[in-house]
Amino acid sequence: MTMSNVSRRDFFKAGGLAGIAAGVAGLGIGSVLGVPEEAVADVVTVTDFVYTCPVCGQKTTDYDSLVKHFEEAHPDASCGIPQCAVLNINGHEIRVQVEPQWTLRETLLRATDLHGGAKEMCDRGGCGSCTVLIDGVPALACTTLAVQCEGRAIETSEGIAADERFRPLVEAYAKADAAQCGYCTPGQFTVAKYIIEKYGEPTEEQIREELAGNICRCGTYSRHVRAIIEAAAAMKGGN
Repeated sequence: MTMSNVSRRDFFKAGGLAGIAAGVAGLGIGSVLGVPEEAVADVVTVTDFVYTCPVCGQKTTDYDSLVKHFEEAHPDASCGIPQCAVLNINGHEIRVQVEPQWTLRETLLRATDLHGGAKEMCDRGGCGSCTVLIDGVPALACTTLAVQCEGRAIETSEGIAADERFRPLVEAYAKADAAQCGYCTPGQFTVAKYIIEKYGEPTEEQIREELAGNICRCGTYSRHVRAIIEAAAAMKGGN
């Protein structure tokens, strides 16, 4: 029921990260930033799909053909007509085949192959590792249905890291060594953008309050605070 033979397109590239890319790999977005020798910020997205029948596995190259096949070949199927959603992910509209019960976390992995952003940890909405921004506000991708996100702007850590405006945040996270195992970091990194946009120059108390829902078993909380304060100051100063 997943999509295969997917082509990808790089739609953002920026250099100049050779000095920090190694440290940033711990963010869980290392594939976005590239290796130190070839420091490039890439956001990769899907441009073409093969739509797959959830009953017999027959593949079609467009959604309308899939619906026609399903209605003709499986009129009594209990799973219902396959659904398609148009999602705006990191500034690009992507038409994806989804099942009604798929969460946004599942869809980001299956449909866009964005492995770094919405991590699967507790998968119960309790740890914050899968946090994305929906219309600029932190949301748990594991408890949000993909079909609920049509017409809304979705941002993942990959998109934020590739945004030149937030390069100081990437650099601050690497400098502060804010990631250890890296599982929780993309969610905290995503909330960090929200904090900076909300407060401008947030206080330590504001940062800790906003990050309260993001659990880190490695105990890197103070490093996130330091990174966010430093990035906010740099962004205000235009560095």
